[in-house]
Amino acid sequence: MINQFSFLINPLLETLYMVFLSGIFGLIIGFPLGIMFYATEKEGLWENRFLNSILGVLINIGRSFPFIILMIVLSPISRVIIGSSIGTTASIVPLSIAAAPFFARIVENSLKEVNPGVIEASLAMGASNFQIIFKVLIPEALPSLVLGTTLTVINLIGYSAMAGAIGGGGLGDLAIRYGFYRFQGDIMIISVIVIIILVQGVQLLGNKIAISLNKNR
Repeated sequence: MINQFSFLINPLLETLYMVFLSGIFGLIIGFPLGIMFYATEKEGLWENRFLNSILGVLINIGRSFPFIILMIVLSPISRVIIGSSIGTTASIVPLSIAAAPFFARIVENSLKEVNPGVIEASLAMGASNFQIIFKVLIPEALPSLVLGTTLTVINLIGYSAMAGAIGGGGLGDLAIRYGFYRFQGDIMIISVIVIIILVQGVQLLGNKIAISLNKNR
């Protein structure tokens, strides 16, 4: 049975590799971006409408860019950073850039869900803006942030499949190269099923962690 599905091992590992690394880089970029976007809004901790407008435009542009076009546009940057514009590792660059603004918006929305009364109470107690963000806002918004991270990872799984259309490797490349171009429908179906299982697994894990965090609050 294992030998029958051995053709899935490398594409699956490539997909996990792309999603894992691009997820980390996307969160590293998107998390502070989302915090700054939230904090510089009107009546925010660091109200700055000019900076907030710039961040809003950048985030909206990043979220609205079609991913396949983004891969093409960023191919010179991938070549500079990775040494190649095609392949699994090269795909991490556009995947990370695509994840960052998406997660930034999730961070902003999650922080907005925190009860304003908690912030006011912290300010009354003399807490600094940094203390409010890292000791009040983020802990209070943690379950929502976990669900947002889950959604980001699921999107990256979908994006990684699209990356296969232009030589990105992974399950998408397997489905397109063998399932579509070589008319092997069974391989395409199996690839899609594995992607669905990955998405379901990530969603279930994210839900479980979020529920656990809510119970422990």
